[in-house]
Amino acid sequence: MTKKWIELNQKWPLASLFGYVIKWIVLGSIVGFMTGSASAFFLYSLDYVTQLRMESPWLLYFLPLGGAAVSFLYYKFGKSCSKGNNLIIEQIHGSGGTESVPLRMAPLVLIGTLITHLFGGSAGREGTAVQMGGSLSEWLGKLLHVNRLDRKILLICGISGGFGSIFGTPLAGTLFGLEVLAIGLISHQALWPAFAASLIGNITATSLWGVSHLHYPIGEIPVLSFVVVLKVIVVSILFGLTSRFFSELTHALKRWYSYGFNNPMVRSAVGGVIIIGLVFLLGTRDYLGLGIPLIEESFAGEVSPFAFLGKLIFTSLTLGAGFQGGEVTPLFAIGATLGNALSGWIGLHAPFLAALGFIAVFCGATNTPLACFIMGIELFGGEGAVYMFMACVISYLFSGHSGIYTSQQIGTSKHPLRSFPQGTTLAEAKTLYKQKNRRKDVR
Repeated sequence: MTKKWIELNQKWPLASLFGYVIKWIVLGSIVGFMTGSASAFFLYSLDYVTQLRMESPWLLYFLPLGGAAVSFLYYKFGKSCSKGNNLIIEQIHGSGGTESVPLRMAPLVLIGTLITHLFGGSAGREGTAVQMGGSLSEWLGKLLHVNRLDRKILLICGISGGFGSIFGTPLAGTLFGLEVLAIGLISHQALWPAFAASLIGNITATSLWGVSHLHYPIGEIPVLSFVVVLKVIVVSILFGLTSRFFSELTHALKRWYSYGFNNPMVRSAVGGVIIIGLVFLLGTRDYLGLGIPLIEESFAGEVSPFAFLGKLIFTSLTLGAGFQGGEVTPLFAIGATLGNALSGWIGLHAPFLAALGFIAVFCGATNTPLACFIMGIELFGGEGAVYMFMACVISYLFSGHSGIYTSQQIGTSKHPLRSFPQGTTLAEAKTLYKQKNRRKDVR
């Protein structure tokens, strides 16, 4: 069968290409429909539990219990699901051993994220959408008995479909699924399938299920000049360093929680108590949930100059303790509030810098400059494209070899003087760096 198929491809290359396009229109559309529907259900549910929390402030006191319940579910039924997005990335790279992305990941992450937001944890929604997309596309691959390469492409479709439908950015979703796998490398092999999944996912969520996505006014775009470019470079460096700080703090807190509390249920409960304590210490609930009010204020007016730090700490503490949810929407909030805070100091309009921070901090934490640049155009328009591209690239460089996805591989080093063995992940890169420093100390 394989030999005949190869001979047919050689004899009729255009026909086989046409077959490839049709095949992935169908498969990508199926994944897109599933991920778009799952994202729509999740977004409506998320709005509902968020409204409940806003109307019933006392729900915050159940955050430790909610965290313990989620950790129990993952401890009892989750197994490999606890790896989250990293499990999907590992499976695409073929480094996940005999594990697969189980279908139970979808309901587990959905329930876990809703519980996190119901009781006031600071988390996002991208991780939930991507994990639901990955588990559903894996299920489809098993159902159709696809080969290894098609399984990998289907998983990429799941990432793209989930991301594109949850944020209403089909082009950014396409590139995110391709770019998030390895720093500096993009596989064009899955470009068309990922686009089909992301586009249909977005159409399904918006047109079929009526989901609406938020858009923010970027305001006046400054005229391109040497001074403005210099200012954008400065703030973009700060965005990249903030991304790095967020990633490193979140990973460090996960280790510290684990060292202090072996039991995951106790770990999450303690994390919930810490969040409640911080709310009373600071006297504000602004840093709970997704952080959308903070984003809106960043574009419409002024926010506290330290709001970005508050949201950063609350999110790292929440995710570090084992609560479920993504990092991306909080990263949007961190970047937008930081951009707003820098506007008076740097002398540029607040909404403009909030928009740059919105995409640049997210970019530095995920190492996806092209996807974030395209997202900026989809959300804010193309008038400030030059500045958005600068912000994403510079933030990407200055975030270093760090990121929120530890299974992300380093395809191309960001630093010309640092090299890594092929297939090195961000987690392994950190270990290699520590070992190198130890050898220097011994000498």
